[in-house]
Amino acid sequence: MTLNLTIVGQLIAFAIFVWFCMKFVWPPLTSAMAEREKKIADGLDAANRAARDLELAQAKAADQLRDSKEKAAEIIEQANKRANQIVDEAKEQARTEGERLVAAARAEVEQEANRAKEALRAQVSELAVAGAAKILAKSVDASAHEELLNQLANEL
Repeated sequence: MTLNLTIVGQLIAFAIFVWFCMKFVWPPLTSAMAEREKKIADGLDAANRAARDLELAQAKAADQLRDSKEKAAEIIEQANKRANQIVDEAKEQARTEGERLVAAARAEVEQEANRAKEALRAQVSELAVAGAAKILAKSVDASAHEELLNQLANEL
């Protein structure tokens, strides 16, 4: 019977040990495991959210880069158009200024030609008077015949 009493005692001690473990040891272990499981699940969710956020950020960065490149190309195109416009305006101003200078030079040449013609007429009239005086062997009075000299100068 000692053997039976030992088994019964061990059975009672094991039952008390199981009850003690179920009451005091098992609940903290299960709660720690549940907490750890929750932390792992939260970490995986956070990793998934971070991966989605990263993809969204990369897509947004790519869109902004593309928009920036388009705007830069547009600005460069506008600058080229403006440069061409400035060059065309400068050419037009140079052409206008050149035409004005040519017209002024032509007017000046024409004035000089007219002055030379007038000087030549005056000299021709003096020579004509001198020649007529020699031919007539008389003195011709230029002041007395001024009207005749002017008419002669106009004919020349």
